[in-house]
Amino acid sequence: MSEDKRRQYSSQVVDGIGKSASRAMLRAVGFTDEDFKKPQVGIASTWSNLTPCNMHINRLAEESAAGADEAGGKSLIFNTITISDGIANGTEGMKYSLVSREVIADSIETVAGCEGFDGLVAIGGCDKNMPGCIMGLARLNRPSVFVYGGTILPGENHTDIISVFEAVGAHAQGKMDLIEVKQIEEKAIPGAGSCGGMYTANTMASAIEAMGMSLPGSSAQNAVSNNKLEDCRAAGAAVLHLLEKDIKPSDIMTREAFENAITVIITLGGSTNAVLHLIAMANTIGVELTLDDFAEIGKRVPVLADLRPSGHYMMSELVAIGGIQPLMKRLLDRGLLHGDCMTVTGKTLAENLADVAPYPEGQQIIRDFDNPIKADSHLRILYGNLAPTGAVAKITGKEGTHFTGRARVFHSEEEAQERILDGSVVAGDVLVIRYEGPKGGPGMREMLSPTSAIMGRGLGSDVALITDGRFSGGSHGFVVGHITPEAAEGGPIALVEEGDMITIDAVENRIVLDVSDQELARRLETWQAPEPKYKRGVLAKFARTVQSASQGAITDLP
Repeated sequence: MSEDKRRQYSSQVVDGIGKSASRAMLRAVGFTDEDFKKPQVGIASTWSNLTPCNMHINRLAEESAAGADEAGGKSLIFNTITISDGIANGTEGMKYSLVSREVIADSIETVAGCEGFDGLVAIGGCDKNMPGCIMGLARLNRPSVFVYGGTILPGENHTDIISVFEAVGAHAQGKMDLIEVKQIEEKAIPGAGSCGGMYTANTMASAIEAMGMSLPGSSAQNAVSNNKLEDCRAAGAAVLHLLEKDIKPSDIMTREAFENAITVIITLGGSTNAVLHLIAMANTIGVELTLDDFAEIGKRVPVLADLRPSGHYMMSELVAIGGIQPLMKRLLDRGLLHGDCMTVTGKTLAENLADVAPYPEGQQIIRDFDNPIKADSHLRILYGNLAPTGAVAKITGKEGTHFTGRARVFHSEEEAQERILDGSVVAGDVLVIRYEGPKGGPGMREMLSPTSAIMGRGLGSDVALITDGRFSGGSHGFVVGHITPEAAEGGPIALVEEGDMITIDAVENRIVLDVSDQELARRLETWQAPEPKYKRGVLAKFARTVQSASQGAITDLP
């Protein structure tokens, strides 16, 4: 092994007479004699032209590679996959979305483990890229930096992808004609970058920066900007510094760092998907994190950001006033963040924030603590006889905090969507969409199409939706997801019948089916587990190995 401690892994691949064949292969891709003496830095790129979230990432990967090379390393770029939630939502293809998180983690671990990279940069754009990248880096536990691909700019008339989904619902109600829907469709996505509200991509990017695994500012930059190019180049160089100091993900992704991430995403009004992904990331690095931790932190942390989907502003507008760094400085000063957490700069969070300037006077995106949008968390962890091991709701307060209604039971997202659009769903209904969980779907689809149709039809305050599936960061309304145990495992959601009364209480954090224990036991006796929907392939493998949503829906537990 090399005496250079920065080359712990690459030396095993390229040093000595026995590795002549390895060196011969690498000479063909551009290595020189000097390059074999340098630490190797893998650049994991999620580039693809199948989605605007990732269409620009090839250029970003090249910048990170240049940064690593300039700092004395030898970079190698490799690709992993991406899928597009925005394209797949509402279709059978969406079942592959959460699966892609695991494939991304697997592929980064596989390539870096095989090739002997000493450090890594991972660059993600669309929703599952970010947790997938972090999980891959956590498994390897080699000096690493994550880079967010950046946010998209608003479309014409302040539109975005959610505007298109909700236009479909508005058309079903007769509020919008086909020409108007097409006009929104044509202008809502103006170019590269991830969806523009505080949806899952921007939520996870913010969480990862707050955790310390991205350079300061990485989560709040426009996808097409000089700032983003500079961020990528700096990330490549930062890996060499981390190698010198031997700072690994396990030194950064501590219990306190996850608490910082949860705090920041609550203040931002972030996506329910963050609950699933942060638990998965923590599980991967060996940190204990549960649903109850979100509830406990949420008691003391307010929602301060007026960002979409339930608010007004977009991420690009938060970028313009300084991103999340001034918000984190406020939280630190108030004692709500752990300032001594190590970060990928090689400095602590408090050191990174020491010289951060406050937001400009008069800005209206981030409120003061004495004027919050909500005094405590919008992410509600619910329990009750419908969710014995927990469920996750996103209640901002604008929908109200209590809902009681009659169950309308659907065995798939498509079935519910049809009934919403044809007017069969009416005020007072609680839509129960089941067999959409991690195993039952399989794949735990997002219910973005139904929630958008509900909003588009003007029923956002009059209809609730509960599911063992999950929600897009763009979903809003009275919605409860991640119900566990899921229907496919015989959870109580499988036993709900048409017309049963259901109460959701986001103050007491309860979700209750108004049916006796004796009746539920009787129904369970006659319940039969459905046949697996997929017998072979990646969805079948996922269904066989995936854990409960309350455990992050990961697939690599012993």
